[in-house]
Amino acid sequence: MSIQDIIEGKKQWRAHLARVKALPPDYQIVYKEMQRYLFKVGPVSLPVLLPGILDFFEEGVAAGKGVLELIGTDVAAFCDDLVKDSPTYADVYQESISTEPGAHGK
Repeated sequence: MSIQDIIEGKKQWRAHLARVKALPPDYQIVYKEMQRYLFKVGPVSLPVLLPGILDFFEEGVAAGKGVLELIGTDVAAFCDDLVKDSPTYADVYQESISTEPGAHGK
């Protein structure tokens, strides 16, 4: 990864955060809770998932819907449904150590 890639990534992240800040307060709160939850779970698809959630929320705002109308009242369950078939970084790590030469199979 070059320095240019890092700079571009930071620009994209700042633009993403600006979009989050443009959401109504209730959407911002739920988005941040979802982000916090997903950072803990660690799905590999997170770089694609967060912008997708933001697009979904922006569409909900444009349609005049409340955030809980979109996702329901259980934020964690909604997040779990989003990533239920996605590998996590823990899964990738576990796979890498189980396939290393000399590793004991399970």
